[in-house]
Amino acid sequence: MNKRVLYLSYDGLTDPLGQSQILPYLEGLSDKGHHITIISFEKSKPFSKLEKTIERRCAKHNLIWKPVGYTKNPPVLSTLKDLQRLEVEVNKLHADVPFDLIHCRSYLTALVALKLKREKGIPFIFDMRGFYADERVDGKIWNLSNPVYKIIYDYFKVKERDFLDQASAIVSLTHEGKQEIENWYVAKELYGGGEYMYNYDRALKVQDKITVIPCACDTTHFDYRRITNNKKLWLRAVYGIDPTLEYLGYVGSLGTWYMANEMLDLYKVLLNQNPDLRFLILSHDDLETLRQRATALEIPQSYLVHVAAERKDVPALMSLMVASVFFILPVDSKKASSPTKQGELMAMGVPIICNDGVGDTGDIIRRYKAGHVVNGFTESDYVEVAENWGHICELKPDLIRYGGTEYFSLKKGIKAYSKIYSTILLE
Repeated sequence: MNKRVLYLSYDGLTDPLGQSQILPYLEGLSDKGHHITIISFEKSKPFSKLEKTIERRCAKHNLIWKPVGYTKNPPVLSTLKDLQRLEVEVNKLHADVPFDLIHCRSYLTALVALKLKREKGIPFIFDMRGFYADERVDGKIWNLSNPVYKIIYDYFKVKERDFLDQASAIVSLTHEGKQEIENWYVAKELYGGGEYMYNYDRALKVQDKITVIPCACDTTHFDYRRITNNKKLWLRAVYGIDPTLEYLGYVGSLGTWYMANEMLDLYKVLLNQNPDLRFLILSHDDLETLRQRATALEIPQSYLVHVAAERKDVPALMSLMVASVFFILPVDSKKASSPTKQGELMAMGVPIICNDGVGDTGDIIRRYKAGHVVNGFTESDYVEVAENWGHICELKPDLIRYGGTEYFSLKKGIKAYSKIYSTILLE
């Protein structure tokens, strides 16, 4: 089957997300015999550093990569400019050798695919990655009191329904997100019985097209059994991590969705009970605001151990954590979110403290007994964590890893995507 697939991503392959969540899937799909061309938008700094590395990875797996420069400013207009360039590039490539399927990562690239579907009949996959427009509002990126953002929001909500109706397949990161989409297909008129009438035909068509594929984890890279004591000793020496202390851990960005203040409040409660507990934060973000908050809570600055680690060192640094935490703003748009760090931490056998209301996160923790799910963000919730601290830290790493490899398997994700590709391309 010599069919050609075009993969469109507004995220760059040289971004950390591109290396952990895009390329591994595409490499696996190509290895299964799918002929894939990738167009991605690359930011200048990571692109200049990693261009050759990504080129080698693509060449090794017979992937064709067509990087395009990402435009940051001015807001809105820069995105429109990028989408125009994307459309020109797609049409140029399609004219040379036609594509049989377009795989769109998120909403922006789906705008181009929807137009091509209508003009040229090319089927497309709507790989949502979350509820884009609602996330922009919930994350306070789009202020709907601003008429420009209100117009943009309304535009994307209309297009969102077009994507769902016109796509040949839909990928949701979570079962909660899938359920939310199905709930949208309810007529807004009230009938005699006072209940909403379900639009069965459209709902069933969309329901049948949705596949749930969570953010996968490279469980070979993230495997506590591969971490040697020498590696741990070396990292402790390099980053000044005291081997006589215990560490609560956090991994990743602290922006927009991550409730840094609440996580620090939890740490303060745990510290009162465990004076030798430190907070190990693996992030490339500036922690100045968090350090100011720590000072207000009378937490010594030295107790926040900040490491801007390279990806190759992250698993070994995770292995130094007795438990980890991430709190994510539990807004409606996050029903569709699957935190990448969850699979990575579980694959490392690290217990997780998290909150409900974010995709399937809490359900997964409970199902695999992989940590503790807080009910809220009050001191009593944090005291409950402290009271259960001994139990949390003694959870079995092998059982936690089993849950991570079972639920967040990259191999399963590739298999699911391959099935979607094959089904569409054989129609």
